Amino acid sequence: MEASAELGNLAGVRHIILVLSGKGGVGKSTIATELALALRHRGKKVGILDVDLCGPSIPRMLQAQGRAVHQCDGGWVPVFVDREQSLSLMSVGFLLEKPDEAVVWRGPKKNALIKQFVSDVAWGELDYLVVDTPPGTSDEHMAAVEALRPCRPLGALVVTTPQAVSVGDVRRELTFCRKTGLQVLGIVENMSGFACPHCAECTNIFSKGGGEELAQFAGVPFLGAVPLDPELTKSLEEGRDFIQAFPKSPAFSALTSIAQNILDRTPTLLS
Repeated sequence: MEASAELGNLAGVRHIILVLSGKGGVGKSTIATELALALRHRGKKVGILDVDLCGPSIPRMLQAQGRAVHQCDGGWVPVFVDREQSLSLMSVGFLLEKPDEAVVWRGPKKNALIKQFVSDVAWGELDYLVVDTPPGTSDEHMAAVEALRPCRPLGALVVTTPQAVSVGDVRRELTFCRKTGLQVLGIVENMSGFACPHCAECTNIFSKGGGEELAQFAGVPFLGAVPLDPELTKSLEEGRDFIQAFPKSPAFSALTSIAQNILDRTPTLLS
């Protein structure tokens, strides 16, 4: 009873995964969204907490823009994306008066909202809570990690792109995880080649293998490589369920394999 009281609204959440990267523009929100959808299609009840306060893009990716956040006795009710209420979302995007309004806040105000998101959102029972974070290793990340620390189990999925510039920045994210005691579930290499929609041939626009090499160097699992896919981009822009709509896409097999990898490793990595 005391442990449940300490966890508050997160008492019913079984597993929490933070999606991190030391580099902006590598597709953290894409990976977080598609991971959540893939887990949902595996029969799991999933929540997404979008703490990328300056770039809250997940409401658009899930066609949930303009939805209202309501209050209940337990706090804020997350926005349910599907009729079955198996996928829920909380984002600062729901709290802005206008969709193009900028969040011009200093660190303390950002940190306070992150802590409020962690404590005041009534998630109910969830198998997984996927936390989409901003790029870098700043105080926002510290606020998220510290607020979630009592809610063990806890782990990080680190996203990179193949090129050396990105891998170098993401290496710092692994250092952040080590310094904060955050277990690394594995590394995902996003934008790993371009999958031609006509012939399915994959062209390595941004080189290849940087994420896998980083995983080997750091001694952490490599969860998979996701190619650039025009259908994935279109699905995200239109708020469509890519996992459901394009089962023959190369990106589909990569994303579902990553989700299955997480499911298979959860009992050992998040114990």
